Amino acid sequence: MLLLEARETLMGMFRPILKEFALTEQQWRIVRVLDGEPAHALEAGQIARRCCILSPSLTGVLERMERDGLITRTRAQEDQRRLLVSLTPQSRKLVSEIGPRIDEQYRLLEARFGADGLDDIYRALDRLIELGNAP
Repeated sequence: MLLLEARETLMGMFRPILKEFALTEQQWRIVRVLDGEPAHALEAGQIARRCCILSPSLTGVLERMERDGLITRTRAQEDQRRLLVSLTPQSRKLVSEIGPRIDEQYRLLEARFGADGLDDIYRALDRLIELGNAP
């Protein structure tokens, strides 16, 4: 319960920003992951893994994002079986508007914890993830 409470506390810093732009947490994770890709595109399965979204849920989220003009889904030219999800200019504009505000929240968090304290938290979380992924 402690990890869930910590997550909710942190998300409380970011939700108002996302709400202002009518984005859900899942949508923002998808936009952020795609924006970090050189081609701004990935297959749905890759998005599901990197954004920690179950595939059945991802399908609905992607449909809504496509409807809202945030992503496009196209067949890969080299393999028509592959469906690529890409950012639209509209979603790239959102990144440029939301990104600095999200970054400011991280700066506030670092100011509260101190850089060393935040690094300790990140290291502990990385270790927890490693343990969870161990066979």
